[in-house]
Amino acid sequence: MREVGVPHPRLPLPEPGQRDDPQVFLTWLGEAIPMVEHLGIRQMRWEGERLVWELALTPNLNDKGTGFGGGLTAQTTLLGWCWTTLWLRQRGHARDVVVAEASQRFLAPVTGDYRLTCAPESQQGPGTLGEQLASRGRGRIALVQQLWCGDTLCLEARGDYAVLPAS
Repeated sequence: MREVGVPHPRLPLPEPGQRDDPQVFLTWLGEAIPMVEHLGIRQMRWEGERLVWELALTPNLNDKGTGFGGGLTAQTTLLGWCWTTLWLRQRGHARDVVVAEASQRFLAPVTGDYRLTCAPESQQGPGTLGEQLASRGRGRIALVQQLWCGDTLCLEARGDYAVLPAS
């Protein structure tokens, strides 16, 4: 049981240059952030530099029988946090990440199971983040999340994620 004010132990870093096993990370995430087990995440995987979640709609239904905007917003924010955290871990950094700014545009109702994708807003984003970390010990990256229900883009979100200095 998690306690207020007590950080959850970090997951050991993967071997240098290797990515975390997505299912192991997802299990840890559910322990670290209790609400994760209620989000309906069925699978997490990488597709190149894009992090993808497959999700069930049922845990996120609203009163109209479609996706609940607040829950979908939480998912996009968390997916960006995961992308940044996993990117850092692949490079041997166990650092704290926080969302600094986020926005969403709802384009169509979510009427069935869906997938969320997350990728850097700019191709230069990861390189710039790496340079910021090397020179200043902290950095920031802009990420874009998209929610797809079949071939329909239902939600597009953008977030700036800050990597805090090492403690």
